[in-house]
Amino acid sequence: MTKVALFVQLKAKAGKEEEVAAFLKGVQALLQQEPLTVAWFAVRFDASTFGIFDAFEAEEGRQAHLNGQIAAALMAKYDDLFEGPLDIRQPQVLADRLPG
Repeated sequence: MTKVALFVQLKAKAGKEEEVAAFLKGVQALLQQEPLTVAWFAVRFDASTFGIFDAFEAEEGRQAHLNGQIAAALMAKYDDLFEGPLDIRQPQVLADRLPG
């Protein structure tokens, strides 16, 4: 069972919406290097609002992800693609259902 997660809501800068979508699709390949990331989702809420949700079995996985290549790629592109401050929430998972 997953116990901890990350949630980040992202607002694309005007004119950067499709570049953000492509960026989020592209970083999925980096998940192969994160065996402790149990679930990872990049979502689009509307034309310019996106989100990332990840789940982990333990804090070790969450910290590895925060220090991993996906987080580094997000930080490297943040000022160019997104507006507003970066707000990374670290919720606890109360229940899950994963393929198994």
